[in-house]
Amino acid sequence: MSQNKENTLSGKRRLAQIVGILRKHHITQGIDPVKFREILEDLGPTFVKIGQIMASRQDMFSARYCDELVKLRDNVAPMDNKTVRQVIESEYGQKLEDVFEYFDWSPLGSASIAQVHQALLKNGQMIVVKVQRPNIYEMMERDISLVRRASKLLKLNDILGNVVDINIVLDEFWETAKEEMDFLNEAQYAMRFKQLNRDLKYIGVPHIEMAYTTSKVLVMEYIEGYEVNDLDGLRDAGYDIKEIASKLAENYIKQIVDDGFFHADPHPGNLRIRDGQIVWIDFGMMGNLSRSDKTLMKDAVLAIGRSDTQKVVDVILTLGNHDGHVDYTKFYDDIEVFMNRYVTADLISINLGDLVQELFAIAHKHKISLPKGISMLARGLVTIESTVMAIDPHMSMVEIATNHVMNHVSKNDPQKELTNLFRQGYAATQSSMQIPSQMSELMRMMMKGRLKLNLELMESTVPMTMLNHMVNKLVVGIVSAGLLMASSMLCMTNMTPQVLGIPAIGFIGYLTAVGLGIWLLFTVIKERRQRK
Repeated sequence: MSQNKENTLSGKRRLAQIVGILRKHHITQGIDPVKFREILEDLGPTFVKIGQIMASRQDMFSARYCDELVKLRDNVAPMDNKTVRQVIESEYGQKLEDVFEYFDWSPLGSASIAQVHQALLKNGQMIVVKVQRPNIYEMMERDISLVRRASKLLKLNDILGNVVDINIVLDEFWETAKEEMDFLNEAQYAMRFKQLNRDLKYIGVPHIEMAYTTSKVLVMEYIEGYEVNDLDGLRDAGYDIKEIASKLAENYIKQIVDDGFFHADPHPGNLRIRDGQIVWIDFGMMGNLSRSDKTLMKDAVLAIGRSDTQKVVDVILTLGNHDGHVDYTKFYDDIEVFMNRYVTADLISINLGDLVQELFAIAHKHKISLPKGISMLARGLVTIESTVMAIDPHMSMVEIATNHVMNHVSKNDPQKELTNLFRQGYAATQSSMQIPSQMSELMRMMMKGRLKLNLELMESTVPMTMLNHMVNKLVVGIVSAGLLMASSMLCMTNMTPQVLGIPAIGFIGYLTAVGLGIWLLFTVIKERRQRK
């Protein structure tokens, strides 16, 4: 009971602190990018992490806010030695000295969720130990709950409505954070990444020591070598800088379009060069693409390479989430302007980061939000390009991506392509065979008055009365044709009574059809004269 009471008091103090920070920055008087970043920094690690996620969502937030939030950096004091020891010994159920021959108490890095130490196992294996901060899950869960309460108290969604939907951001953050806080997920990601790249001799992945890994402690092989942006050291060691940049870019494109499983944080600190290999480390943030999303990514790359505006439009609308009220004409025009800006440019001169950011800005303008995997991909592409450019400023990610996809398409199994062609032909044949029955059903519904047409007119100059006249004439024409066909069929019977040797019902049908035809003809002639 006393523990619950203490937690309640702690929550109230934290809520008061959050509200106090928001009021200190005069949140009720409005918001701007700099103020928003400063508020997140003052609120602490949970909110710095939220801001970092927001910085990648250029489809949801304006470029001004994303550019400012990129400046957020984890600035967390390292855990003391006693706390690190407690976490490790609690997870292993034994003393730290019984597991490690040597443990370096000076952390290699410290972030909001965990910090990393170098150590030596009893078997002589040099490793790194990633130790989760105690109670970080509960602290972040509490902070998110308290922000929701503070949002209601201060009516933040009314104030920030044109900038950010607080609840959407918190939901996405919590989903991502929960995955990141289970180190067993990261271990599985590392092993999956290693399996997918097993055939590439120039790609390396640290070995995960699963026997020592838990949900709160991750142990993996220590990777010595050069940081990927240590150009002087790499040259002195005899490495070809251009080859490193080329292979790094090629591998990242492969992760996206071939594997659908990619490193979402490819900054230089997560890459090492060792024994002729590019070694990827830290698999806490990985992106997943479904099979259909991978196909769409290939389509998008080819469409941009071929300047196919319509295909780019189709890909974004297929991938994105929207309310269905997208102004297609304006959206197409914006994409066309975007494409025209790059169509005459040499692929080598195109900056992938600018291209991705502009596409996201267009999506944001038309209220099209892209799924989590795609937003992580966008952030990853921008990061990998800056990493590659730091190694070789003349490297073009767009050119490498286009060449990779083109080569992939050209190397497809001819038999598989032929099978797909036959399938498409069969589907087209089946569809064409259904046309007569569909037309028959259409006429039947029109004659019974059950056909409804849903039209969305965007900036149309055609008056609704003219549209009504067009539909009325169409209906009259179809009814007249139907009566002629039905009456002709009746003439082949001996139905009585008859008029002039024609069954009376057929005779009436003929007269009605002729009357409707004459009315339709005079209406068309009259409207044509009026237009003249």
